[in-house]
Amino acid sequence: MSIVIYSLDYKTYWNYIAKGYFMSKKCELTGKKPSKGNNVSHANNKTKRRFLPSIKKVNFKSEILKKNIKLSVSNAALRTVDFKGGIDKFLKSAKSKSLSKKAKKLKSKIITLNA
Repeated sequence: MSIVIYSLDYKTYWNYIAKGYFMSKKCELTGKKPSKGNNVSHANNKTKRRFLPSIKKVNFKSEILKKNIKLSVSNAALRTVDFKGGIDKFLKSAKSKSLSKKAKKLKSKIITLNA
């Protein structure tokens, strides 16, 4: 009787990450990531914990690109996109530092098509 445990080698693991098979807990539009803190009990005992952002996969409709865009965004980013008037206007005004690679590519496409 043999037990086979499937594990990914180093190269395959990084290929999976590059293709986006593993969902990271980071917003693609605002760069919001998990933060660290403490659970504090009534007796003032402190234990480590993580505060995770509320990440959702959302389809945005781009009027300039004329297609749907699927991104993992936080609730705060979703409200900001709605406030700005759509994903196109949001990406035009967003700083590239906080955007993911996918969002940066979309931003450059939108700017070139709109100009």
